[in-house]
Amino acid sequence: MRWDMAVLRESPWYQQILQEGRLEGRVEGRQEGRVEERQLRREGLISGISLGLELKFGNDGLALMPEILGIENVELLEEILAAVKTVNSPDELRQIYQRN
Repeated sequence: MRWDMAVLRESPWYQQILQEGRLEGRVEGRQEGRVEERQLRREGLISGISLGLELKFGNDGLALMPEILGIENVELLEEILAAVKTVNSPDELRQIYQRN
């Protein structure tokens, strides 16, 4: 017995499976988008921190970058970027991210 695709497509089971597949695809797509967005945000913060440290403290500031590159927490990176404006030394900035 050979299945006729036109008949199969009209079947309620086929329609339900198709609808569930589309829903799963949307959910997975949103999750992947959030992960990608967070990664891009992190990369932008890292770039901003690096530039700020270089402009404000030169090589002494850039010496913190290996430590900062290990930070995955985007909220902490935002805090670090904001703090670059107000801290008086690289060590003062280090205290901010080491206490977390």
